[in-house]
Amino acid sequence: MTWLVTLPIVLPLIGAGFALALARYRRLQGIVSVTTLSVVLVTAIVLLVRVDDGPIVLDVGGWAAPVGIALVADRLAALMLVISVTVTLGVLVYSLAQGLADGDEGAPVVIYHPTFLILSAGVSNAFLAGDLFNLYVGFEILLAASFVLITLSGTRERIRSGTIYVVVSLISSVVFLVAIALIYAATGTVNMAQLALRLPEIGSGTQLVLQLMLLVAFGIKAAMFPLSAWLPDSYPTAPAPVTAVFAGLLTKVGVYAVIRTQVLLFPDGRLNDLLLWVALATMIIGILGAVAQEDIKRLLSFTLVSHIGFMIWGVATGTVAGLSAAIFYVAHHITVQTSLFLVAGLIERRGGTTSLVRLGSLARLAPLLAVLFFVPAMNLAGIPPMTGFLGKVGLVEAAAQQGTAMSWALIAGGLLTSLLTLYAITKTWNMAFWQEAPEPLPEATMPRAMVGSAGALVVFSLVLAALAGPLFTYTDQAAEDLRARTPYISSVLPEGGRGTGQSPEVAEEGERGVVEDATPASGAPAVPNLPAPAASARAGAAAWPLPSTPGGAA
Repeated sequence: MTWLVTLPIVLPLIGAGFALALARYRRLQGIVSVTTLSVVLVTAIVLLVRVDDGPIVLDVGGWAAPVGIALVADRLAALMLVISVTVTLGVLVYSLAQGLADGDEGAPVVIYHPTFLILSAGVSNAFLAGDLFNLYVGFEILLAASFVLITLSGTRERIRSGTIYVVVSLISSVVFLVAIALIYAATGTVNMAQLALRLPEIGSGTQLVLQLMLLVAFGIKAAMFPLSAWLPDSYPTAPAPVTAVFAGLLTKVGVYAVIRTQVLLFPDGRLNDLLLWVALATMIIGILGAVAQEDIKRLLSFTLVSHIGFMIWGVATGTVAGLSAAIFYVAHHITVQTSLFLVAGLIERRGGTTSLVRLGSLARLAPLLAVLFFVPAMNLAGIPPMTGFLGKVGLVEAAAQQGTAMSWALIAGGLLTSLLTLYAITKTWNMAFWQEAPEPLPEATMPRAMVGSAGALVVFSLVLAALAGPLFTYTDQAAEDLRARTPYISSVLPEGGRGTGQSPEVAEEGERGVVEDATPASGAPAVPNLPAPAASARAGAAAWPLPSTPGGAA
């Protein structure tokens, strides 16, 4: 069943090809896209169940890691797949409903569906990548698709915001690529399981430089302070479905990369103190920015930055409890933040704007819309018994167990951030829903399918709250596996760093024996017998000496 690991990547790419071929038939494009993501969701759920027996590893093309490309589905990757594909499917249905309601004028352009599916493939590839270069490829796939989506319609404001997004994304990609090159120069591999074994053998100074470079690259993608200034200017100008999927997923892929690399590759936690300060600053600076906003989309963009700090806080604790709470909070935040941006799109449709100064009376005019905003908003603020509250309680407990001054400072910062989030959300509720509008709002209808898809994600967030016990048990197990590292490493490299897989073609050549002596020509010396190819692709790679390093590793 290892072939299942490829489906979340391959199926969206195939679907994108069919959607592009059906460019003249937009309804068929929608059917292809929804069907593709539905099958991917079922596959992700199957993987979520099967990884309970251990990580599932696929050696692409039969070439075993570390020579070949490995796709790895462990508990963390499977959970991220299920949550991400669920919200992606919800956003897709929302955008289809918007297009059907608005007719040709409001329908997505013909490249929307292929690009959307390519984005999904890139996100899945990033979650399943077993080596740093494949992780880089996943980032580039999703970023290339996001460049198209963020500039849809080509308005001046979207082009300006898209330009900022493109420039920042390219900078982070360059930093990541340079880090990969340096890591390969220092260790001779980019496979993450093998890096977990080899990085401790190089000099501590080299390790620190490599760790910092990866942290900067992923910090930009995750919008960690002080690398987050680009986000509030980039996301709000895009169409509502695009903003929703960006807010829900793209920054979380960056957080996922931080979790995977910091825990698996650098388990000593040398930068944990730095990450604690970054988490605190991200929470406080982000939420102060949200409080000052008078536009719903910009306010939500700042809360997005702020709550990234909670996830980094959990990673930086360096404990199983903190890591488990961080994973739980990632799942919560993907769902809630996507829901809020979809509801913001409905508010813009019903009220004609997202400016709090111009909105009002929506609780009377659209009571269902008021409910759809209220539930995820309270969840984001951390009102019990919702997932936002439970995730924050997990983080507080993990910090309190450590009992350091910095831990208590983070607890205070987390509580302050939650209170200010509640204040910002309450202000939004009062101005947009409760108080009277300064001028009559335009008459507009909200398509049922748009309301239904946004409502489905809100209900999904409540389901997560109802299943918080089993979900926390699952994240505890995921965190234990991550901290132990052994389940991941032994699954990818089952023979202690060398593995047993190989290419079938190489094996066939190897079984044929040695090359026969060549007949000398024109008095040339005889060519000696050549040895058979190595029985294992990994063993062949291992025979090459590594570059000398400060730590003296070979």
